[in-house]
Amino acid sequence: MYEDRQQPFCAQTTDKAPLFVAEAYDNVAKKIKDINLESYRSKWVVLFFYPSDFTFV
Repeated sequence: MYEDRQQPFCAQTTDKAPLFVAEAYDNVAKKIKDINLESYRSKWVVLFFYPSDFTFV
């Protein structure tokens, strides 16, 4: 029925994150800045995603 639709990506712990650029709040500089995942290559990074602004957290 839906064979031609692309399935959503469900990340696993061993999957590499795709490279991206995004806006983030810099708590030291107290401003929003662009971050680039490429600049963190070979470093430990925690990517934290939250749905609906912590609506039910």
